[in-house]
Amino acid sequence: MDLFKLTRPSSKKVPILISAPHSGVDFPDEVKDKFQDKFTKHPEDTDWYIHQLYDFAAELGITLIKANYSRYVIDLNRQVDSSSLYSDGRKETTLLPAVTFAGEAIYKNEKPDQSEVKRRLEKYYHPYYQKIETELASLVDEFGSALFFDAHSIKRMVKSIQDKPFPDLILGNLDGVTANPNLISTALEALKNSEYEVSHNHPFKGGMLTRYFGNPQNGVHALQLEMVQEIYMDEDSCEYSLEKASCVRKTLRAMFKKLILELEK
Repeated sequence: MDLFKLTRPSSKKVPILISAPHSGVDFPDEVKDKFQDKFTKHPEDTDWYIHQLYDFAAELGITLIKANYSRYVIDLNRQVDSSSLYSDGRKETTLLPAVTFAGEAIYKNEKPDQSEVKRRLEKYYHPYYQKIETELASLVDEFGSALFFDAHSIKRMVKSIQDKPFPDLILGNLDGVTANPNLISTALEALKNSEYEVSHNHPFKGGMLTRYFGNPQNGVHALQLEMVQEIYMDEDSCEYSLEKASCVRKTLRAMFKKLILELEK
């Protein structure tokens, strides 16, 4: 199986690349039997259906990259040394997570050793970053600048992160570091002009992908959008809701159309 799926624009290309690093649910045969069976059948902490939610991207000229393997194989949005992205006491899963956000053991027996960590970095992690690097460089060459947009979702309540429910939509840009202020304000205004509760850089500022690729001085801007899953699916049955999703997609479309106009200035 391919490490990721790249969907090219079906209309006039624009300088935006959407990334869905956590919506994959597959496990390579070479490691699958090391995981608890229930997690290979239904990997908790997956950003369920995110690639489906954003599949309108091609119509707007946007490129979409989606990782095929589960984040339990390797988490593409963590630092290579598993160091903390936050320093506020929250539970953070690692590069090769051994437990879920709920604290359940992911592996049947032993955790991966350092040689296995290195192997998975080389085989699964670095190729995703390298492909994004290539795609963004091409967009910058063609348009002068580009926007990297990292798409995520999460359960409404994750007590290991915070005791209260998450707002519907959370825009992250490392407190303004990873993107031009005009792009940030454009995205934020578009999201707030909706039926959803919106937060900015709290409790999520953007993970490793946003922090790694966001380099406005060199023409690459990065934003992360976290959203609660119940606004587009049923958390209990884990079923995608066309009715709920249609409302979210309307908001996302409107945001991207405004971001495209801002990038064209």
